Amino acid sequence: MSLSAASAAAVASGAACSRPNATWPAAGLRFCGLRREALGLRLVRSSPQAVAARRSVAAAATAGNGAAGSGGFDYDLVIIGAGVGGHGAALHAVEKGLKTAIIEGDVVGGTCVNRGCVPSKALLAVSGRMRELQDEHHMKSLGLQVSSAGYDRQAVADHANNLASKIRSNLTNSMKALGVDILTGIGTIVGKQKVRYGTDNEITARNIIIATGSVPFVPKGIEIDGKTVFTSDHALKLESVPDWIAIVGSGYIGLEFSDVYTALGSEVTFVEALDQLMPGFDPEIGKLAQRILINPRKIDYHTGVFASKITPAKDGKPVLIELIDAKTKEHKETLEVDAALIATGRAPFTNGLGLENINVVTQRGFIPVDERMQVMDADGNVVPNLYCIGDANGKLMLAHAASAQGISVVEQISGRDNILNHLSIPAACFTHPEISMVGLTEPQARDKADKEGFEISVVKTSFKANTKALAENEGDGLAKMIYRPDTGEILGVHILGLHAADLIHEASNAIALGTRVQDIKFAVHAHPTLSEVLDELFKAAKVNVAGVSHSVNEPVAA
Repeated sequence: MSLSAASAAAVASGAACSRPNATWPAAGLRFCGLRREALGLRLVRSSPQAVAARRSVAAAATAGNGAAGSGGFDYDLVIIGAGVGGHGAALHAVEKGLKTAIIEGDVVGGTCVNRGCVPSKALLAVSGRMRELQDEHHMKSLGLQVSSAGYDRQAVADHANNLASKIRSNLTNSMKALGVDILTGIGTIVGKQKVRYGTDNEITARNIIIATGSVPFVPKGIEIDGKTVFTSDHALKLESVPDWIAIVGSGYIGLEFSDVYTALGSEVTFVEALDQLMPGFDPEIGKLAQRILINPRKIDYHTGVFASKITPAKDGKPVLIELIDAKTKEHKETLEVDAALIATGRAPFTNGLGLENINVVTQRGFIPVDERMQVMDADGNVVPNLYCIGDANGKLMLAHAASAQGISVVEQISGRDNILNHLSIPAACFTHPEISMVGLTEPQARDKADKEGFEISVVKTSFKANTKALAENEGDGLAKMIYRPDTGEILGVHILGLHAADLIHEASNAIALGTRVQDIKFAVHAHPTLSEVLDELFKAAKVNVAGVSHSVNEPVAA
């Protein structure tokens, strides 16, 4: 998923979980993630009558353990879209005893499995190994001698395609095994609690979830031919490895593909609209990433410019990219390259859903929802029994966020109110080394602190101080944590280094469960492991609760 310049605004706008013993009696509400004061949200309390009504609906829905729809409906839940979000919601719904159907107009697995995170990880696995084999100094430092490395392009492409096919089959079989009805066709909402799919098949559902995902966003003036000018959808097929490729956008998608292409021998030129590369990352991490992932490689870049027009290669002529100044719109130069990858983010796929039939108007293509993922109509009112999850609502365009939202919705329609904290959902960029993050960046945290009147502190540690990283001869990297010294609340964690995508989850789970630094710093980490990078962060934090300073040797009383 991309946080490139064009999509950063949309993206700025894990599994659902609930803190044990974190209920508020009047609401029966469980928060998933940061405590409500950290979110800056007011607690929405439901009346006892509303809670009773939800429980009554849940009881009716679960009657018969999913053997049949309840209340005269064909299904308890119909999900439009069988991507990762829809799949997660469907499995959780079956667990709750809901008779469930999922409608898919394309292929099961959606963008993530077929044209996104799954096949891209296959390509990145190859690029990681190629990069290691090509690093003669790294190999010699480990006492290894390796002859020149090579690759078979078609075999690499087949690896990515085979992985996508395997995961797609796994998702399909898991739903079939649990009794989820998979309905084929384009799903359209034709009225309250009523959906049409295929040509003229119509079904009713007590609740409906929209999970239609997104498609690559292509700015005006760019002509896609799928061969020399293409999106990530085409790039994942790896039909060619161009000598020189321009990548428009330096977010997650662009950065990951730069890792793949340079490892396979391409030269890369980034075209970025903002004044710095990697605009979605914490600035300090972004600067270090540029030193590690950009500067030593065959990559150059143009920042503060738009690609106003891109013409595919034809008749022996190269791809032409006209660059204009992002502020003045004056022409700056024209690039001639072998290929261009458009990595300017993603746009919601919400056309043709029949939203006009229920008075719902999209906002820049996104379906408006409240904090419970309930769809809002044009008048600002909740549309009963209708929800939207994943990229289509624009809250956080990540596959695991979609799944978490889906699980949260199923919890709600089963009678257990649930609000997902998006600040506790981690994100990762699978370059070599990896980048991961959760919560607020340092500038975001400082802005929040200024507005709300509290102090923040920042602690950092280097991978050069980690024994396991040094054993791997992979000491390049940094981890940083932003927290409140007055409460110990973790506001954000950012990691650049070996296996950063795996390491981030200890921090994201701490945020999700509301665990404070003064508590988690006593957790024991195996030695020598990369997990000690986080351990060093937690132990370095200085917390002063109620005027008493706590160090690692002074446990906080329960």
